[in-house]
Amino acid sequence: MNNWSIDSWRSKPILQQPTYSDKELLKKVEKELGVYPPLVFAEEVRSLKKQLADATKGNSFLLQGGDCAESFSEFNADNIKDFFKVFLQMSVVLTFAGGKPVVKVGRIAGQFAKPRSSDFETFDGVELPSYRGDIINAIEFTKEAREADPYRMLKAYNQSAATQNLIRAFARGGFADLHKVHRWNLDFASGSASNKKYEKLSNKISQALSFMEACGIKAENTPNINQTVLYSSHEALLLNYEEALTRKDSLTGNWYDCSAHMLWIGDRTRQVDGAHVEFLRGVENPIGIKAGPTTDSEDLIRLIDTLNPENECGKMNIIVRMGAEKVGDHLPALIKAVQREGKNVLWSCDPMHGNTFKSSTNYKTRDFDKLLQEVKNFFDIHKSLGTHAGGIHLEMTGKDVTECVGGGQEITEENLSSRYHTHCDPRLNAHQALELAFLIAESLKEA
Repeated sequence: MNNWSIDSWRSKPILQQPTYSDKELLKKVEKELGVYPPLVFAEEVRSLKKQLADATKGNSFLLQGGDCAESFSEFNADNIKDFFKVFLQMSVVLTFAGGKPVVKVGRIAGQFAKPRSSDFETFDGVELPSYRGDIINAIEFTKEAREADPYRMLKAYNQSAATQNLIRAFARGGFADLHKVHRWNLDFASGSASNKKYEKLSNKISQALSFMEACGIKAENTPNINQTVLYSSHEALLLNYEEALTRKDSLTGNWYDCSAHMLWIGDRTRQVDGAHVEFLRGVENPIGIKAGPTTDSEDLIRLIDTLNPENECGKMNIIVRMGAEKVGDHLPALIKAVQREGKNVLWSCDPMHGNTFKSSTNYKTRDFDKLLQEVKNFFDIHKSLGTHAGGIHLEMTGKDVTECVGGGQEITEENLSSRYHTHCDPRLNAHQALELAFLIAESLKEA
């Protein structure tokens, strides 16, 4: 890479970073992380890139989702298992509807940092640094909690490693066997309309498997029947952590950020001359760019050229996050610019961030109907321009939370307080995530 080194980002302007008071401690933690084993491996990253290349060409579909921000306190095996279950359910629904493979990428095992609109928060006349995610500081509103602590990077690494280990066990140890499709139901979701639809779909899959086995197609000779792969992703926000986990591949000599299979740049840190773009232009991982209503088509092309100068298919994912009312006004110009320049990009829809509002009960929330409307508009725009709507990007959980209003459960603004558990932005619960998957499946069928 031209004038790139693993630490060249440090000479560039940088936004959304904490201020560490103990610089020597920060260096010590970075050095310790630098010799830890990688969380993912180069060959896994290359495999994901090939699958994303297929999605770019319209031959598969990207399902990306998970927590807004992972929490140290909510880390346990049951939460990971419940997320994995609902992700498998959504994947089956989308695969069955679209007749295409679904590439599964979780916002998991590293999504601990969050950008903030302000560096400081004020409460009862007291001003403290903003909460930036558990990898940086704590959510409690005290001076000690809001101090940026480098040791938190080590805890984030350890929890990410344990999460990756459990996910690999679930994915390849028989839990993802299609013969167990009925067992992926979550207990609290039984009886819901989307769950009943899922049961009907499960019966069809079981019948199909019986037919295939009669024809000699079994798990023993077709591993895809009883195992899967769930890749990891997060926003590459805290660059001290990302640099410490970046390794040179012994086979190719290329650099890989081994904190996750896929990284993305947020809407607040996508400056083409900034530190985040500088760091990510040197690694081989697939890279996402969040594109909001302020994204200019010329700036987007410059970003793509900087991050993917070889125009490699499977490298770039444009994650559109504009809002139901704005996507029709802004997305077509971006698509046309990319078409005109002949760039290979995967387009996916993030209907979460552009549809956030403050409820009458003072909770940050999202309206299920608005999310669905943005997804429909996204598919319609691509259909009209002859391009591929290649993926969906969701903030969601396998838990029975009440953080987004609407959906089949008819969660109201008054219901939000009953199980509002997020540390940052509101997430779809398992009911809503599965319901949305069925509705997205209808758009896939039409496409």
